Amino acid sequence: MSREPEPEFRPHRVVVLALDGLLPFELGIPHRIFGRPRDTEGRLLYDVVTCSVRPPGPVDTDADFAIHVPNGPEVLATADTVIVPASYELGPVFEDGVLTPELAAAFAHIRPGTRLASICTGVYVLAAAGLLDGRPATTHWADAARFQELFPQIEVDADVLFIDDGDVLTSAGVAAGIDLCLHMVRRDHGTAVANDVARRTVVPPHRDGGQAQYIHRPVPDPQVATTTAARAWALGRLHEPLQLRDMAEQEAMSVRTFTRRFREEVGVSPGQWLTRQRVERARHLLESTDLSMDQVAANAGFGTAQSMRQHLQTALGVTPTGYRRTFRTGTGSNTASARYGTVDTLN
Repeated sequence: MSREPEPEFRPHRVVVLALDGLLPFELGIPHRIFGRPRDTEGRLLYDVVTCSVRPPGPVDTDADFAIHVPNGPEVLATADTVIVPASYELGPVFEDGVLTPELAAAFAHIRPGTRLASICTGVYVLAAAGLLDGRPATTHWADAARFQELFPQIEVDADVLFIDDGDVLTSAGVAAGIDLCLHMVRRDHGTAVANDVARRTVVPPHRDGGQAQYIHRPVPDPQVATTTAARAWALGRLHEPLQLRDMAEQEAMSVRTFTRRFREEVGVSPGQWLTRQRVERARHLLESTDLSMDQVAANAGFGTAQSMRQHLQTALGVTPTGYRRTFRTGTGSNTASARYGTVDTLN
C-alpha cells in the first residue's frame, strides 16, 4: 500500500500592520516573539512580515525616525494572523470610531477566518472595523473608559492583560503585547515552545495579576517585607496540599497581613496564584510526559484527575485529555474565550 505524501510544510504567516504614529517597541514585539519558534527540524514555525496601508515606503513613528515598510496592504490577503500594534495617529478611528478609507481598503484584503489581534490602542482599529461588536476586549487601562464610551457595544475589561476570544485577541498596553504574543505561541504549539521563546527573550512565560497592579499608587516602604520567599517556597511544593497559613508562616506574617501584601504585590489572591501555577505545571506535564492523568494531577497538586479536569476546563476551556492530544502533536489550538492576567481567569 502506497503512503500518502505528507503535506508540504508552510509556516504560519503573521502580518503586522504598521500605521503612522506607531510605537517602534510595539511594532517589534511580534517579530521578536514569532520570529523565534522552530520545529524539531529547525524550521521556523512562523513567517512574520510587515505591511502598510499604502504602497511600500516610509511610515512615521512616534519617535524621531520613520521606518521603511516593504509591503503594501495586499499582503494582508496572505495572512493567517494579522496583528495591529498601537498608534498615536489614528485620526477618525480614535476620534469617531470609524475607519479611514485607506484602512477600510486594507482590511478588505483580509480573508475570512484570519486570526486578528491588537496591541494596546490598536484595538480601536479592530473596533472601528466592527470586528469586536458584542465581544469582550481590553486595551490600556488609561484608555479603557474612553474606548468603552466610543464603542458601547463592546464588553470592555480594563483589569486584564489580554483577552483571547478565539479568532480575535486584544491586549493591554505595551508590554502586554509580549504576553499576548507568547500566549498565541502557547496556543499554537504548547507551553514548551512558548517557554523557550520567553527564556530567549528574557521575559516571564506568563505574568500574574492584571492591569490593576500597574495603576499609580503610593510606593510601598522598601523596608516592608515581601511575599517573594513564600512564592518560591510554594513553587517547590505544588504537589503538596498547601494552606494559606503555611505560606504566611514563611514570611512570619499573619494570614490577613500576608493576603493583603500578596494581593498588593502580585495582583491576585494567594489561592488564585497557586491555582494558576498548578495549571501551568499540569500543562507542562501533559505536553512533555506520558504520566497518567492521576499522576499528572497528583504532581501538579490537584489531588484527583477530576479536580484537574475542572480547573483546566475553567482556565483553558479544554480537558486534560484534549490538551494532551493537541499539544503532544503540536497541532490544533484552543479557541475558547478566556481572559488572562486577572482574578477572573481562575477560580
